[in-house]
Amino acid sequence: MIITARFIDRINEIDAAQWDALRPDDNPFVSHAFLAGLEEHGCLSARNGWVPHHLTLHIGDVLVGAAPVYLKGNSHGEFVFDHAWAEAYWRNGIDYYPKLLCAVPYSPVAGPRLLIGKQPIGDLRDAALAALTAEVQRLELSSAHINFDEASTPASDWLARSDWQFHWTNRSWANFDAFLQSLSAKKRKNIRQERAQVERAGIRFRWLHGDEASDADIARMHRFYLVTFSDKGNLAALSLDFFHHLARSLPRQTLIILADRDGEAVAGALLLRSATTLYGRYWGAMDPLPGLHFETCYYQGIEYCLANGLDRFEPGAQGEHKLARGFLPTATHSQHYIDDPLFRAAIKDALERETVGQQRYFAELMQHSPYRHD
Repeated sequence: MIITARFIDRINEIDAAQWDALRPDDNPFVSHAFLAGLEEHGCLSARNGWVPHHLTLHIGDVLVGAAPVYLKGNSHGEFVFDHAWAEAYWRNGIDYYPKLLCAVPYSPVAGPRLLIGKQPIGDLRDAALAALTAEVQRLELSSAHINFDEASTPASDWLARSDWQFHWTNRSWANFDAFLQSLSAKKRKNIRQERAQVERAGIRFRWLHGDEASDADIARMHRFYLVTFSDKGNLAALSLDFFHHLARSLPRQTLIILADRDGEAVAGALLLRSATTLYGRYWGAMDPLPGLHFETCYYQGIEYCLANGLDRFEPGAQGEHKLARGFLPTATHSQHYIDDPLFRAAIKDALERETVGQQRYFAELMQHSPYRHD
């Protein structure tokens, strides 16, 4: 059995059904529709550091594996921070960029990265990893990286790195009040006060799947997204056309939560979902009322999960404030191949020390669990 690796510069060179058949589940971020939408609607470019260079694996003419891969000219939009590594290369007069990155652009969401089917052929994962390292050497790149990979055990010559996000897990609560009863009295009181603030302000919420949202709803959500990125001084890379694309191509996996006051949307959140998990992505508000961010981005999402029987809610990267609202630290994983053996040894040592710190951080966080019986 000969497995052949090829790299392509447009995901549309692969049939969508063939690509999606390689996914082990319905995670929307590695769907052909999501990744193709980024390319088709102006979200990726060499100027902002994302050049598609996707990996495909074949046995004969049959596609048996794939991975979203990019030649990365910077470290923006990744959420696994390697700026210190890049600076170390620069100080030694060596180019760190471009590097090879297997990831979903602008999406710090864990999931499958090396797509090898629900019942993969043996050795496909090893073949994918070997193809990535060989491409690093062929193109004389510094490194290859697999960010937010579901696999937590690294392959030989790859370095493991972990971090924490805050996720909510459904413990089969009947409703939001039952969820609140599982929290400590102080946390329960604070959440009720935050929700009451929003209700007193006259805010009412709408849940709209992609096929339920009007063009005006989508445009308003994109405007909220732009406001947030402008306020933070970040690049708003996702276009309005991409938002429309999500609603059309992933109609039941796209969710827009709009906060209305006096019949007009004043805030909103864009989320995606799978059969088991809700993923919070972007939010914004024209009038940042007290408690509105927490209600729109967290409490409405929890309500949605409870109403729709979802197991988890992953609201995004970072944010210790999520702990007090029922979201517990959950490990995320990445893998890194550093071609230079001296830099590989130095980074390996740094990661081992970082891991000790991460374990201490987790223990400290869990001392402040909001749940009464944790």
